[in-house]
Amino acid sequence: MLEELERRNYAQATIHAYIRTVEHYARHFHRSPDQLGPEHIRQYQAAMFREWKLAPNTVIQRLAALRFFYVQVLKRGWSVAETPYPKKVLHLPQVLSPQEVARLIDAAEMPFHRILLMTLYATGARRAEVAHLKVSDVDSQRMIVHIQGGKGRKDRDVMLSPLLLEALRVYWRGLKHKPSTWLFPGGRWHNESRPITTKVLWQACQHAAQRAGLMHKHIHPHTLRHCFATHLLEAGADLRTIQILLGHRDLEETTIYLHLSQRHLSATASPLDMLSRMAQGEPIRSV
Repeated sequence: MLEELERRNYAQATIHAYIRTVEHYARHFHRSPDQLGPEHIRQYQAAMFREWKLAPNTVIQRLAALRFFYVQVLKRGWSVAETPYPKKVLHLPQVLSPQEVARLIDAAEMPFHRILLMTLYATGARRAEVAHLKVSDVDSQRMIVHIQGGKGRKDRDVMLSPLLLEALRVYWRGLKHKPSTWLFPGGRWHNESRPITTKVLWQACQHAAQRAGLMHKHIHPHTLRHCFATHLLEAGADLRTIQILLGHRDLEETTIYLHLSQRHLSATASPLDMLSRMAQGEPIRSV
């Protein structure tokens, strides 16, 4: 299965998730997965909802892993009718106000955490993309940050904030061992030949949120990506530009930020207000 995933150039995160799903599936029935059939898949899908209370989107991903195993590895058939995919659930993401983002960054536990939070918010990059930034990705001549190998193996460029550039220079001057490859090297002293893990970015958000009194907001690295997009939209950026900066494949993915933008929501009057104005004899003008 690993070979088949690698042949198709799947992302490492997807490979890990698919392998882990099939392993869990086999352990659940105490049998090798190639000895399990449609009835076991049905029972496993039911258990995901009934016993483990997994979210529909998680169930969809696990079913995709099993489908890959049966179709691409075992070369067996897969019945969509017998294994229906649950309906996706779309939740609006959590978004902080600009003032709350400033509080979060200022509450960073250490300077290294602070520069990570600033990079997440200033670029709108995913946590894995920030973790794998290289020194050469910061182009101070063109004021651009190159994000390589993003979701879907897509490269893109985002703006380099002058404030972020200055903060990165301060961070760089403070390093005893200047990294040659990774912008944020791993290890306690940031001198290892590998980059930091995404867990470091998660912890930076969690600790800062606790210190800033924002734990009730359930903040994680992707929250700052949502803030980046929403705040750009509120500042007047168009959806197409935001789509390119985020690396979304489809503009429809980006339109979710219309639901989060206060500027767009407040610019649309409620029909209740129109009834009130009609009662007062005021003319109703179309927007």
